[in-house]
Amino acid sequence: MPHTAFQADRDHRTQLRRVVFSSYLGTTIEFYDFLLYGTVAALVFNKLFFTSLDPLAGTIAAFGTFAVGYVARPVGGIVCGHFGDRIGRKSMLLATMSLMGVASFLIGLLPTYDQIGIWAPALLVTLRLLQGIAVGGEWGGAALMTAEHAGSGHRGLLASFTQMGAPTGMLLSTGVLTAFSTLPEDQFLSWGWRMPFLFSVVLLGVGLFVRLKVSESPLFTALKASDTVPRRPLIEVLRRHPRNLVLASSVGFGAFVAQSLLTTFVIAYAAQTGYERSTVLVSLTISSGLAVIGLPAFAALSDRVGRRPVVLGGALAMAVAAFPIFALINTGSPLLLTLAVVLGQSVLHAAMYGPMAALFVEMFGTRTRYTGASLGYQLAAVLGAGFAPLIAGSLLSAAGGTSTALVSLFLMASCVVSAVAAWLVRETRGQDLAPVDAAPVTNAALVRA
Repeated sequence: MPHTAFQADRDHRTQLRRVVFSSYLGTTIEFYDFLLYGTVAALVFNKLFFTSLDPLAGTIAAFGTFAVGYVARPVGGIVCGHFGDRIGRKSMLLATMSLMGVASFLIGLLPTYDQIGIWAPALLVTLRLLQGIAVGGEWGGAALMTAEHAGSGHRGLLASFTQMGAPTGMLLSTGVLTAFSTLPEDQFLSWGWRMPFLFSVVLLGVGLFVRLKVSESPLFTALKASDTVPRRPLIEVLRRHPRNLVLASSVGFGAFVAQSLLTTFVIAYAAQTGYERSTVLVSLTISSGLAVIGLPAFAALSDRVGRRPVVLGGALAMAVAAFPIFALINTGSPLLLTLAVVLGQSVLHAAMYGPMAALFVEMFGTRTRYTGASLGYQLAAVLGAGFAPLIAGSLLSAAGGTSTALVSLFLMASCVVSAVAAWLVRETRGQDLAPVDAAPVTNAALVRA
């Protein structure tokens, strides 16, 4: 190989490693902040920001503010997708990381309801909205940057580093929170819960330093040079790819319901049924750590056998396990609790979620990929994870607070929706991510006949 070609290949590999690490680090930071809120909402916010309500109503209200962040995620996907498809991926990723870091840091400084009254939950909701907008724009850009730099042979594996940000962020947030949860109750409620949020500013500095060194997507650069950048990406997605958008959202729906129930809801439910707070957090930390292994493993499998069979198999397996998982949790055994969340989060959810980044990226062309992939993913997030703890809490309350049968049925039905959608999506593994959409991509091109 000539020296210039060798140098170009080495530079490409260096940049690819940098992009993959940046996407992984960026989504880790985003989900650290975003999921930290859910964990703290389950343990603290009902006591500090909704003190005028009874405990159950306060918990439901805290989950309501948790859902607000998910409602804002499609807004972030649309706004950042618009500018990401018109201006560039990199600039949007810098903006989303900065917004998330600042919003999370300010949550750590918020006065409580006893200090400023109704302004406390109002400010909490506002900052949660900003978190939702930030994470809504982050995922699509991070997934695109990795996939558009990578070759088709290992696209699933490399794009899964974006997916790994969620369990790594959960691992980091629960690990930090677990350390502070060992404080006496009064100290934890006074200042201990704030420290993980304040730590966000450190992560923000590290993340921005790494992300500034990443180059723009070569596919977007080629698109911009061809002067075919779309004027209205959202309108183009809705007109040209409506079925792909619906299918992407449906594929992700069950995965997000499972993710939210196996983390946020389980934390609150297990604590209410007698498990020690530290026991629940340790179980979640273990399952999140193992998910960091499970996600790339299933994504790599999708590079060999296809996205569709891996996601479909994971969705069906999760549907079958919906009742056994909660049966294990209801035993009261810390060991069986850990087994339940490990099985659910590290194995079954990993099969559904691991290949998702590559699948969604491959379902849309370069012109509107940021908008299409982001909106499909974030609609699944808001419809699935955003309201799942609230729905599960209401179903649990309707069953008298003791039976989880309705919650299991909810999880099962959600995964069936994803399984049907995965069956309808045609295989996209190995698809060429062309720099410019030469011709309109029909819905039938990506949907199984």
